[in-house]
Amino acid sequence: MENQKSAIGLDANLTAAIGYPVGLLALIMIFMEKDNKFIRFHAIQSLIWGVACGVLFFVVIIIGMILGGVLAMASPTLGTLVWGLTGLLYLVLILGCLGGVVMGAVKAYGNEMYKLPVVGNFAEKWSA
Repeated sequence: MENQKSAIGLDANLTAAIGYPVGLLALIMIFMEKDNKFIRFHAIQSLIWGVACGVLFFVVIIIGMILGGVLAMASPTLGTLVWGLTGLLYLVLILGCLGGVVMGAVKAYGNEMYKLPVVGNFAEKWSA
């Protein structure tokens, strides 16, 4: 891929890479960038990744609170254990989501059409 410019004037690979940690830029690029499929793909992928991570965080917290609360009524030790395991799972999710953001940004900066697990196929379909 040659060194194309994005709609905001930055190099395509830099724009795509910045879209991962700065979701607002990715959202703007989805609407502004009509011709560059590389930027559109990475913008859509970064937004889907961010939304998926947010949903997973929410689900883990809600399930952990409900299970921990119910089990705490039966046994405070079980409730505490569930809350501790929920916290550990939440930490793993944070690291996984952060890893996806870093991996996507590095691959985008290297001009690669790298697909993140699960969300990459959706991004590929929607960016076409």
